[in-house]
Amino acid sequence: MSVSRYHGMCSRGIGRAVEIKMRDGRTHRGIIDRVTRDRVYLRPFGKNYGGYGYGWGFGFAAGFALGAIVSLAFIPFFW
Repeated sequence: MSVSRYHGMCSRGIGRAVEIKMRDGRTHRGIIDRVTRDRVYLRPFGKNYGGYGYGWGFGFAAGFALGAIVSLAFIPFFW
């Protein structure tokens, strides 16, 4: 899927829960916080904001390159 298509899907999904699989095999789950031209930013689920290894704090969002995404699926519920 092209970067522009992922950008469109992510832009329309701001505030929704997603699961993103990356080219390197990692899987990330969270809520889409914002989308830029080349990145999507997720807020991880739960209170463990250090779960991605990117930092801690309320409102923290980890950014992922749109070009590194292999698949993106919207999650209908939180676990």
